This record gives sequence, C-alpha cells and structure tokens, in this order.
Amino acid sequence: MKTLVCIRPGEFEYREADAPLAGPGEAIIKIRRIGICGTDLHAFEGTQPYFSYPRILGHELAGDLVDFDKAPGFVPGEAVTIIPYFNCGTCIACRSGKPNCCTTIKVCGVHIDGGMVEYLSVPSSSLVHGGGLSHDQLALVEPLAIGQHAVRRAGVQPGEFVLVVGAGPIGLGTMEAARIAGGEVIAMDINPGRLKFCRERLEVLHTVNGLDADVMEQLRHITKGDMPTVVIDATGSQRAINGAFQYMAHGARYVLVGLQKGEISFSHPEFHKREGTLMSSRNATREDFDKVMSSMKEGLIDPTTYITHRVGFDSVKDEFASWLDPASGVIKAMVEL
Repeated sequence: MKTLVCIRPGEFEYREADAPLAGPGEAIIKIRRIGICGTDLHAFEGTQPYFSYPRILGHELAGDLVDFDKAPGFVPGEAVTIIPYFNCGTCIACRSGKPNCCTTIKVCGVHIDGGMVEYLSVPSSSLVHGGGLSHDQLALVEPLAIGQHAVRRAGVQPGEFVLVVGAGPIGLGTMEAARIAGGEVIAMDINPGRLKFCRERLEVLHTVNGLDADVMEQLRHITKGDMPTVVIDATGSQRAINGAFQYMAHGARYVLVGLQKGEISFSHPEFHKREGTLMSSRNATREDFDKVMSSMKEGLIDPTTYITHRVGFDSVKDEFASWLDPASGVIKAMVEL
C-alpha cells in the first residue's frame, strides 16, 4: 500500500508498505478521508510539541471497516471514524474517566504513525459507528469534538459571552459548540477572511480583529462593560495565549485548547484579583464525539461548510506546503482516497 511519510520538517515522501492485518483487539480501516488540521501543519513546520520524525501524519479520519477483532456490533464494510487518542486504560487519568489525557497516551499521527495511508490498523476500542453520516462528516467529527470538550470544560452557560480566540478549524468548532450550549459567541482572529467566514458561514454576530488598537474597547462594548466570562484560546500562539488573559471578566474561566512549546506569562495580580480559573483542554472523549455526531444528525452543525480545499492522496505532497500560507484561504483541507 502507499503511505505518505513526513521524513523531516518541510519534507514528505511517498513510500510503499505492507498492508496491515488485524491482530488481537485490532481493526483494519480502508481510509477514505483525511482532514488536515493544525497539528499536521505544525508538524510539517517543525513546531509541534511531542513530535519526532519520520512520522506518518493524519488523525482526522473516516473510512470503511475491513476487518476487526473484539468489536461487537460492528460489521465489515460499514463507514466508521475513530477516537485517535489511544489510551492505556489503567493509569490515574484513565481510571478517573479522563482517557483523553492518559499518562502514556499515543495520539494517532503524533506519537505513532497515523492515517496518511491506504489501510490503517487501530485498536478496536477506538472505533466509532458512522451512524449514517458521510465520510466527509465523519472525518470532521474529531476536530469538532475538540471544541466540544473545551466548551464542556468551561461549563458554558446560556447567555454568557464566550470569546474564542482563533478562527481556524478548531476555533470554528469551539464556536459551534459554544453556540449550541447557549453562549453568545465572540470570534477573534487577525485574519479578516476568517472573521468574514465566521459572520457569513457560522452567523457569529460579534467578530473582533486582534490587531485592532481598540480591542479592549470593542470587547467592553459587546459585553456591556463586563468582558467575556469564558475565554478559549484555539490559536497555539504564545503571544495570543499570553495576551488573552487581559480579556477575562472578573470570575472568568480561561481554557487553553491551542498548544505551543513556550511558557505562559501573565500578571499574577491581574489574574488573582479576578479570581480567574485557568485550565487546559486536551483532546476529547467518546462523550464529546457522541455530542458532535448527534448535533450533526439534528442539523445543528454542517461541518462540510468548513471544507475549502480538496485534494487526492497522490497530490498531498505537492499541495501541503501551500496550506501554511494564509493567502490560500484554507479553512479545512480534505484528502480523498
């Protein structure tokens, strides 16, 4: 089978490999769709934490089930996606119902080789029924679940202002989840095209360009002087993460979804006087996947609107670098097999 390997930052290579066979507790998927996310782009750039090379990227996946062991209820040929965070099941996090932050977690396409292949072997426990959703929809469940998990971590309540910093795919999914939870969403980005996408495609009423000189004034005006009670970073930018502490209302919760290699720096007195809450949000759980899929089926989310670029598997090597350029207008690139 053909695979696409990121052999070092900035360089891909197609390689041939033997197709996998299903071992005990494993399933084989014929890959049909691969969504390209920020993690993949950062890995290609060489800026992704927890990463080593060579590596096969890809964890936003949809395909058809070929073979499996210990997957009751599944049938060969059905469309599936996966929960790509493979956990041990025995550590303190797993025993506490947090398999998404397992102490020895292996994220498909990050810690271990991922889905830029024709056939992929995964733990049978990671399988998720397609439930009648299309391959395009199924490949977008995972990034939307990331946003759903962040909103659940924040405990978003109806009517409160939720500032989402970063209007990439993860940020867009976070905005959708916050809206469904009843929050009043404020989108912030430095890319006017992405803010326009938020207004026109997601019908976000409040958008703010983070480069404006009067950002604080705009946020005060939108929130009637209160400032946002939930701030969620989905940028992975150290500057953006550090800068967003000032946007918190007194008593606000700040959730970090975006990840970067550096250190967080903020004013302790300013944070302390707000009695602020700072938390990270890592990956997602099956509960989040279920919520996203039910929202799709109910028509509350149409993830296919995010797909701005499509490419065949044979063209990924040539096209990938262009998706790093904001001028490309890419929101979500989808690879088809």
